[in-house]
Amino acid sequence: INKIFLLVLSLVFLMTAIYNNGYSKTMTNLSNKKVCLYSVMTTCFVWAMTGAILTVDLGIAWILIEATTLTSAYLIYFHRTKSSIEAAWKYVFMCSIGIALAFIGIIFLNISAENINSLNYEVLLHNTKLFNPFWLKLAFVFILFGFGTKMGLAPVHFWLPDAHSESPSPISALLSATLLNSAYLVILRIYNILNIAECSLYGKIMLAVMGFLSIFITAVFVYHIKNYKRMLAYSSIENMGILAIGTALGGPAFYAVILHLIGHSLAKASFFLTSGNILEIFETKKIKSINGLIVADKKTGWLWMASFLAICAFPTSILFISEFIIIKTMLQKGYYGPCILFALLLTVVLYGIAKTVLRMTFGELSKEKNEMIAQNAKKITASMYIPQVVMLVIVFVLGIYIPPFLNEVIQNTLSAL
Repeated sequence: INKIFLLVLSLVFLMTAIYNNGYSKTMTNLSNKKVCLYSVMTTCFVWAMTGAILTVDLGIAWILIEATTLTSAYLIYFHRTKSSIEAAWKYVFMCSIGIALAFIGIIFLNISAENINSLNYEVLLHNTKLFNPFWLKLAFVFILFGFGTKMGLAPVHFWLPDAHSESPSPISALLSATLLNSAYLVILRIYNILNIAECSLYGKIMLAVMGFLSIFITAVFVYHIKNYKRMLAYSSIENMGILAIGTALGGPAFYAVILHLIGHSLAKASFFLTSGNILEIFETKKIKSINGLIVADKKTGWLWMASFLAICAFPTSILFISEFIIIKTMLQKGYYGPCILFALLLTVVLYGIAKTVLRMTFGELSKEKNEMIAQNAKKITASMYIPQVVMLVIVFVLGIYIPPFLNEVIQNTLSAL
């Protein structure tokens, strides 16, 4: 199961590391010690996520998911502004509550397992018929809400918009494209146990409700966003909701879930890295203060537009294929009402993001800021464009052709569930 998650994490981290090569050169007002600490904490953050993905033990996964909180909290607070310290505290507070709920869920899971004194995934899977259904269902409630906090599922998503908007852009990319996936993997493993124990209907209802709620909250808030990085954060909540709905549907929709996970991770990482270029050029996160991006820096402007098309499932984005399969599965199973609601909410979110992206990309530059913008645009190096180009090319190519090796990895993931 974990191979596809590790593959995505490795690729996104590689692209972020390349971007950091140019990004660190813009930190001219920071000491070498602080820049070095930024790199060290980023590496520790990735190490914790890698461990959470690779471990075969639920207890160790719990410890490492908590380690991702501790290592990334400093990175969220990195700029040391009033809003960043507020975001960091909210992140630590919310995720600590979430991890505590997950711990209670693990205790209930252990109670349901009765004489099985192990949290090894394989041992748990081989003994699912011995589980007490009541305690297993109760355990899933706490685990879903606990790790769902880290995944950014509504209604336990409150930390995400603040943390993603205040982090340095490469860290925002890692938070959205890889951290949320790590938490989702743990939920997926426990849902698999629930499924084999023939209690899946209970889990499906919970996942579907949280999934639709996540998309609904994004649809509501995307129209009142004043900060473009915050807009991208809400988009992550929406896409985590899509993963939850696809998981609840099962069958062909689960193949779509894996495709969506890959596409969202790459497209959203590209979006956040490009937002770093915009912040460097305009020195603001306020949407109303930015227009004429394509005039200020043509490459950043087109990357911003391409990232938008990728994340909004414009053909041939792989997200178009994944969302198409999810809608098709809903129709095949006769879920006409949820299907209409799903399509309607996605359309509302698409319109909200499109309105903001188009306003920022086109138009005329402010004459008062022309000189500042021209100077700042010169600071953007090739390494701050190349990662986005690579990830976007992959997203749009996968919508047409999935290489055999990748399809094999996906099929192996499906066969393990």
